[in-house]
Amino acid sequence: MDKRVLLIIGGGIAAYKSLDLIRLLAAKGVKTRTILTRAGAEFVTPLSVGSLSGQSVHQDLFALNEDGDMGHIELSRAADLVVVCPATADLLAKAAGGHANDLASTALLATDKPVLMAPAMNVRMWLHPATQRNVAQLRADGVTILEPDVGPMACGEFGPGRLPYPDQIADAILDCLGSPPRDQSLKGLRAIVTAGPTREPLDAVRFLSNHSSGKQGYAIAKALAERGANVSLVSGPTSLAPPPSMQVVQVETANEMLDAVLKGLPADVFISVAAVADWRPETRASGKLKIKNSGRSGLTLKLAENPDILHHISHLRNGRPQLVIGFAAETHHVEDYAAAKLARKGCDWIIANDVSGDVMGGAENEITLLRAGGVERWRRMTKEEVAEKLVDRISDAVTPPLGQDASHRSRTKAKRTSS
Repeated sequence: MDKRVLLIIGGGIAAYKSLDLIRLLAAKGVKTRTILTRAGAEFVTPLSVGSLSGQSVHQDLFALNEDGDMGHIELSRAADLVVVCPATADLLAKAAGGHANDLASTALLATDKPVLMAPAMNVRMWLHPATQRNVAQLRADGVTILEPDVGPMACGEFGPGRLPYPDQIADAILDCLGSPPRDQSLKGLRAIVTAGPTREPLDAVRFLSNHSSGKQGYAIAKALAERGANVSLVSGPTSLAPPPSMQVVQVETANEMLDAVLKGLPADVFISVAAVADWRPETRASGKLKIKNSGRSGLTLKLAENPDILHHISHLRNGRPQLVIGFAAETHHVEDYAAAKLARKGCDWIIANDVSGDVMGGAENEITLLRAGGVERWRRMTKEEVAEKLVDRISDAVTPPLGQDASHRSRTKAKRTSS
């Protein structure tokens, strides 16, 4: 998209999410210029905002640009859309009342372009009659105001007032900008994706786990959903926000993950991205194990083998998904081990990745796709790019779901090939 957004960053703990928003918009080809309010600068720095946007950060109402034009006029009219994120109670009040005593409020008053505001504030501030009155006035004036999320807040209270997730705000921005129709070539497809680590309890406070962040699995689930697939994400413990537009089942152990996957069937595609623990403690202590009870020789830990989820799904006699994909995280002889795993597990594809570096928890991945048709070695790219490319391959491989327009899928495939 050749579009430009003026982003006004208000003051609030949620201001840090504006950095993710800039990155997400850039990935869609949307250029962002920014106004950072004085309060906003208490939470994010001009350096971080400018580094992500690639543009100067504007803060001073009376600063002239290089051509000597008034900054608030030029900024407010050069964009295709003005976005306020987070929109504080103060910014909502200023915009509703037509106040103009700083760069942000003056730009909002001077603009002749559409405005979108994403509120974030304490629950009682959001529910206060004055704020609700200001929101009603702004909506009557034609401003798009997103509903805040409900949940726990930094202040310790619970209720409406949380800033929506950045990807939800980005989607709303793209809708306002008139984004082209999204590829819905997987509409009707049912997919189950596992992501993150599992935790196998040793006692009341300790567990066996690994360094998986869940980022790759979450990115794949999101990419499938954006193509129209009906996605169930079975997630081990992560710090990631649940992706929108899908069912998310939170689990802890390998046994819980297998149960959740089986309950999610039938499905057309199963992608086992989760780093499932191969072993679990044979017994779990009811309380916390004490060092003094382990003796001078240390603690002997007996392990039991966990269920092999990928092997189990691959060998289902009834209800096996049309396409079963596994991941092979290795530190050496990556392709050799992955090829052996492909044969041993009975799945259709294996995604091999070298995790000896910063892949687990990192933002990028370098993978090799192994399947009966051969081997594909992909360049190092972001995990979101890996997800998009993998979903392209899935779209080419699966049979259109019942009722899917095959000609639409063919046109989409041809478009991807030509690009």
